[in-house]
Amino acid sequence: MPEPINLKVGDEIELTIESLAFGGKGVARTDDLVVFVKNALPQQTALCRITKKHRGYVEAVLLETVKASPSSVEAKCQHFPTCGGCTFQDFDYEGQIEQKKSQVVDIYRRIGHIPDVELVEVVSAENIFHYRNKMEFTFSNRRWVLPEEEEGADRSFALGLHVPGRYDKILDMEECWIQKPVGNDILRIVKETARERGLKPYDVVKHKGFLRNLVIRVGERTEEVMVNLVTSREEPDLLSPVVARLTKEVPQISSIVNNITRRKAGVSYGEWEVPLHGPPYIREKLGGYTFEISANSFFQTNSVQAEKLYGAALEFADFSGDEILYDLYCGTGSTSLFMSSHVGQVYGFELIPPAVEDAVRNGVCNGVTNCRFFESNLDKYFRVTPILKEIEKPDAVLLDPPRAGMHPKLVNDVARMKPRKIVYISCNPSTQARDVAVLTESGYGLERLAMVDMFPHTPHIETVALLLAS
Repeated sequence: MPEPINLKVGDEIELTIESLAFGGKGVARTDDLVVFVKNALPQQTALCRITKKHRGYVEAVLLETVKASPSSVEAKCQHFPTCGGCTFQDFDYEGQIEQKKSQVVDIYRRIGHIPDVELVEVVSAENIFHYRNKMEFTFSNRRWVLPEEEEGADRSFALGLHVPGRYDKILDMEECWIQKPVGNDILRIVKETARERGLKPYDVVKHKGFLRNLVIRVGERTEEVMVNLVTSREEPDLLSPVVARLTKEVPQISSIVNNITRRKAGVSYGEWEVPLHGPPYIREKLGGYTFEISANSFFQTNSVQAEKLYGAALEFADFSGDEILYDLYCGTGSTSLFMSSHVGQVYGFELIPPAVEDAVRNGVCNGVTNCRFFESNLDKYFRVTPILKEIEKPDAVLLDPPRAGMHPKLVNDVARMKPRKIVYISCNPSTQARDVAVLTESGYGLERLAMVDMFPHTPHIETVALLLAS
């Protein structure tokens, strides 16, 4: 599509937003050109400035609302919209769901090459605030200064979330509306104590300083709380005042750990871990099972919706009771155990060693005897190990990969296993649709597709797909 010669970077133009694209940007059109507008809502008319030109489309930022969207609402959070954690707090929840539904269908038509796709089920969130059981905050000596602040404001300390598009700037936060209320108490106490004691945030440019991350986990059903303090070196004496105040003022805290990482990359998990208070895990209940979750293990961040997500996957699978199930990307074993009473045997595969250890322990704690877990790099595991000769071939495969989706070779590996059923859980419908397209070329057909909203006020989408061998 040719670019109009009269539209260039820096131009200001009035646009009416038609819909939201996957990822959250508003979609408008002018001169047969698609314009993606940041922080815009459907049916909003706005003055926008062109920021980037591409072949076939341009990008723009919203300068001023001319006519508000009928779906706009007042955001609850004082940090909105500077904080990029909640993109749509100003968009009513029903509108969010409708846009996400449309995005999934569009993605499957364009990327999955399935023109007649339909969502058989849409599960909205039970709680649209305070739903996250895990939040990860960052310390910084490069605080983001707000426009309304006076010149010369102190920038030397912040504890909060990254400003969108900036790896080095942190918005100092007072509260977060999507984490549990106890998390806001912890955020405040850690920030106050660190500042009082002169504990230095880590500088991501100079690679100096002590405090790197604050990670908070909460058991939705158990109300147990873990505080994970990520630091650049092991100095427990420096953290003792923080630990003392947390345990005194928040008795709900059952675990405090210190993860230490010397890596320059901005990662929130450590090379090693030091327990500071209580056990190095918290417990959560899901589907009648109790899970022990360590600091660095993956666990679904919305426990209420996770139970509904796994329930949808179980319904899609329609097990007869004697199947051999492979659970790929099994994490701490939550999906494996959830499915275990409905199949004959589960084999779980996971890359992260602490997660595998958690999975094994969770199986033992719950008295589950038909689950085995393997530490495995799934990008190559089934081609470089003799595992397929040592265990039964799968009747069904359960997939729950990270946002990037499956490695192309793993997609082919799964197809070669020839399971009768594939149940694919995804936090990124684009990569899921891409993988499904390859599987359909390998003899599978998409039978059912559902969406479970795990993350209200964000552009993230969780989907479940059922594929059957033809």
